[in-house]
Amino acid sequence: MDLARREVKRVERVRNVRGSAARLGLMAVPVAFFAAFFAYPVAAIVARGLKVDGAWRLGRIGEVLGQSDVRQVLWFTTWQALASTALTLLIALPGAYAFARLDFPGKQVLRAVVTVPFVLPTVVVGTAFLALVGRGGLLDELWGVRLDTTVWAILLAHVFFNYAVVVRTVGGLWSQLDPRQEEAARMLGASRLKAWRQVTLPALAPAVAAAALMVFLFTFTSFGVVQILGGPAFSTLEVEIYRQTSQVFDLSTAAVLTLVQFVAVAAVLAVHAWTVRRRETGLRLVDAATTARRPRGAGQWALLAGVLVTVAGLILLPLAVLVERSLGASGLGYYRALTRADGGTFLVPPIEAIGNSLQYAVAATAIAVVIGGLAAAALTRRDAGRFVRGFDALLMLPLGVSAVTVGFGFLIALDEPPLDLRSSWILVPLAQALVGVPFVVRTMLPVLRAVDVRLREAASVLGASPWRVWREVDLPMVRRALLVAAGFAFAVSLGEFGATVFIARPDSPTLPVAVARLLGRPGEMNYGQAMALSTILMLVCAVALVVLERLRTDRTGEF
Repeated sequence: MDLARREVKRVERVRNVRGSAARLGLMAVPVAFFAAFFAYPVAAIVARGLKVDGAWRLGRIGEVLGQSDVRQVLWFTTWQALASTALTLLIALPGAYAFARLDFPGKQVLRAVVTVPFVLPTVVVGTAFLALVGRGGLLDELWGVRLDTTVWAILLAHVFFNYAVVVRTVGGLWSQLDPRQEEAARMLGASRLKAWRQVTLPALAPAVAAAALMVFLFTFTSFGVVQILGGPAFSTLEVEIYRQTSQVFDLSTAAVLTLVQFVAVAAVLAVHAWTVRRRETGLRLVDAATTARRPRGAGQWALLAGVLVTVAGLILLPLAVLVERSLGASGLGYYRALTRADGGTFLVPPIEAIGNSLQYAVAATAIAVVIGGLAAAALTRRDAGRFVRGFDALLMLPLGVSAVTVGFGFLIALDEPPLDLRSSWILVPLAQALVGVPFVVRTMLPVLRAVDVRLREAASVLGASPWRVWREVDLPMVRRALLVAAGFAFAVSLGEFGATVFIARPDSPTLPVAVARLLGRPGEMNYGQAMALSTILMLVCAVALVVLERLRTDRTGEF
């Protein structure tokens, strides 16, 4: 008996060692990728800014943070992020309830519509709101109202962009909460409001916190929206880093601001990871298909009407105005002008930016799927230690760390062998893939964890190699999730702007870079062409989203 026990323990130890070795092997490629194309460029630009004659000037940190204009940037960055987060929750939580608890015609189509802004590039979002609230925009023409010189344009654009984050994160959990718990509280004498406050709200709190933290993260690092709508009056950390590197050429100030943003983002991600772990435990969940009902009573009908009006005014109207401005008085004149090179803004006709973006996005998607797929496979085991959980947090950092810093870091770091890539076309897809990897991981990880480990063990016992186990056991189960992950990576790669604006060559601009350059030049033709390119980019992203919605399964991650 003792011999049998020792043999079982020995087999278990061997299995654990092999599992750990396999996990470390899977992590090797993603770790090397992030070390070479994320940590190294960021460290290079920080070192370039804080080192003088080989010596560190750490006192420069205090000097920069002591400047009044820098403190103003820090204050505005934090204030607008908090205000954007609060406003997004206020406007989007009724939508989360409607999509979770109410059943109405066109619900799936509307769900796809509210998700469109999330996959749109920030440049398109800024351009759409510029056409709505800017000089000569719809509100200016109808009532003489302009918001592009106020912070309200930025706040509303952030709500537009992050509405789907709250609806999907909170609504996804809300739809799976057992409604009988709240009904039981009401039967015991609690009012509808008290039952919701004491039963439903505590269960939703982790999801609300997770959504709020993600919205705060996206708005704290906002670049494209603030760059277009903020003008010289408003500047976030990301915009100021861009100004210091590309206009003032003050790398030391940019390096300090990068460190400040890095610390803030790391803190937000740590809190987010804690809230996600709380969200995954201690809840009684049911099938989401059984909780939605037709609206009952005047209150629910009024709430649904309010949600529909909000979606129409906040999401559909800016996109419709964008399309209308792209047509202008000349019909397709702005689109035809895209086929001609003016010799000023571009070295090639602007229409070539479409092909460039598609080619870059395909390459970036392939890289992101390989790196993200390996990382997700390494993170599949639930008994992963702190090192692996730290690796999970590392994968999320590109979503919050300054893309401007990464792009400029590419230029100054990847210019010597063996990584002399500054003149190579692959530089743009590499930068875009950094943003796509987190979406691939977050999409594939829940599905990989749902695969019964006994199936893999049975295949191994029957003599299948690890590659064959993956091909015949895991792949059939995660194929849809893999396609969804590729779709998300493709969409976010199309819209990457912060890093690409530094490394895209003048003869090979991407769509977001082309839009920003056209908006930066005066003249009606340049403005119209920017609207036309933004409309094309919006349509490409919308098509990608429609495909994602058809592929999405209930077990696939939300983002």
